[in-house]
Amino acid sequence: MSEEKGWKGSSLEMSDEEPVLILDEDESAEGAELFEETAFLYKEKENSGKNEDSDGEEAPSDGSQPSSESQTAGEPKGDRGRSRKEKQPTGFKGEILEWIKIIVTAALIAFFLNSCIIANSEVPSGSMENTIMTGDRVIGSRLSYLFSDPERGDIVIFHFPDNESIYYVKRVIGLPGETVDIVNGKVFVDGDELEEDYIREPMIPDVPMHFEVPDGCYFMLGDNRNYSADARVWKNTYVKKEKIIAKVLLRYWPNPGLIH
Repeated sequence: MSEEKGWKGSSLEMSDEEPVLILDEDESAEGAELFEETAFLYKEKENSGKNEDSDGEEAPSDGSQPSSESQTAGEPKGDRGRSRKEKQPTGFKGEILEWIKIIVTAALIAFFLNSCIIANSEVPSGSMENTIMTGDRVIGSRLSYLFSDPERGDIVIFHFPDNESIYYVKRVIGLPGETVDIVNGKVFVDGDELEEDYIREPMIPDVPMHFEVPDGCYFMLGDNRNYSADARVWKNTYVKKEKIIAKVLLRYWPNPGLIH
């Protein structure tokens, strides 16, 4: 510790600590003024030392706090930026990945709908004209018969009883336990003539035919009776309920509309 002479016999002790002024008995106002100036210089020196010990980061000019994403100790700024960019595919590769995600998601949704909710079918023949024309694409509901039974007049998609790998579309005519007779081009259910305003043209009279529908089964005919290969000629005449896939609701191509 060194000692410097102050004004009029006063002494000022200088050290690394804050300066202390020792005054003689005859100290004057000039001595006090000298002390204040020296103390100011000391504080200036102390503040300068703190700035040199800092990590060199400057606070934002607008007074806000440094970002939480600022550089960490021992990690170069450039490396941190590059690693962040490498984690996120960009450009052409990133666009391809996004399209793949969209396509896969759409395919899964379509598979679920077609397997559990709806049935999509194309009618390749004219056996249901004029209700459904050749080449029409129709949609049926797989949920229609979960809690109810098919009704007479419903148009349904089902497994063809002579070859269950093939789907057929026909109209329900006979219900379980009923009798169906076809006489002189007319259809009778339990002895009562069936009113059919949906058939394309009157049936050409043929030999009388009699059918007894077993329990749990249905009797199907096409609306275009004169050109329909239906239950009248199948080897396995009746369709079991569990083989009925869906109730046809609408045509979506080429002429969208409801089907009755």
